[in-house]
This record gives sequence, C-alpha cells and structure tokens, in this order.
Amino acid sequence: MPPLRAVFLDRDGVVNDVVWRDGTPVAPLSSAALVIAPDVRHQIGRLHRTGWETVVVTNQPDVARGALSPSVLAAINTAMTEQTGIRHVYACIHDGAENCPCRKPRPGMLLDAARDLDLDLTASWLVGDRWVDIAAGNAAGVRSILMERDYSWASTSSGAPPADLEPARRVTSLAAAVDAIIAS
Repeated sequence: MPPLRAVFLDRDGVVNDVVWRDGTPVAPLSSAALVIAPDVRHQIGRLHRTGWETVVVTNQPDVARGALSPSVLAAINTAMTEQTGIRHVYACIHDGAENCPCRKPRPGMLLDAARDLDLDLTASWLVGDRWVDIAAGNAAGVRSILMERDYSWASTSSGAPPADLEPARRVTSLAAAVDAIIAS
C-alpha cells in the first residue's frame, strides 16, 4: 500500500480555543477547560472523506514544568479526539530548555508520525497558528498553512521567528485551510 497523505494540525489555537493567562495564549490544563473550536468536527470529516489522515502535533511543556500531569494531558487529548474525530495525537511534553528534537519548531513529531503511520510528507500539509508550527512543517518537508492570529509571529520560548520563514498559505479559519488542502 502506498504511503498516506496527512494533515498535521496544531492543537491549541487550531483544534481548540486557546486559554488566555496573563495576556498570553496557552493550553487548557483540564478536560473541562477544553473548548473545541466551532466547525472542527465537520472540517475533520471533510478531510477524512477526501482521503486525508489527521494527526495532531502539539507542544505541551506544562508537563515538564509540573503544571500538568501526563494523565491529565492524556484525558485532554482523548476528549479532543472524541469530540473531533481526529485519529492520531503526538505530543511533546518537554520544555524548550530540554532541546528536544520533537519540540516544534523542530520536525520530530512529524517525522515520528510519518514513520509510525507510513505517511508521505511531500504530499502532506500542516495547519498551525504560530510560527513554530510553520517552521516544523517546513523542516519536515510538508506544505504549511498559517491560521493567522494576533500572536502568530510573537516570540515564544523557542525565540523569535526566522526572518525568512513563510507558510505556503495564510488563512483565518480551519474551513479555509481545509478548502485549500482539498483543492490541492
């Protein structure tokens, strides 16, 4: 069987709404705080019906920082997959200081998923809301779509975005991203 094509999705800010803490967009710390963005289940269904595999790739440094237990992260991810139909989740639980190869902007989670799930990265897409997502997608050789937000290009614990970093497309909604992917 030939490799599958996939859509990699960032979790917080793409699949679910971010939580605002001290003016910063962050991940929810409980299943109760998880709010799936409107229309996500429908858009995931569109991807599945047109032959795309769906894989969430998410940085979750709150585990390394002690603010989130691995079991609560698993519960949040289970709730997310049950509410959206997304089939696979890869989470980096390391802090930026740990220099982990799976932590975005590095491509490790995408490369691991490609190996584990027999995915064709050159036929795949990544949808993210921050520059680290786009950098990871570009480094893995997938086409990237930025769901533009006010914070998309802000510095993160990984630093500032490279000056030459560009997504293949820019959109304001998951529906627009899915439209572009299906039309590709």
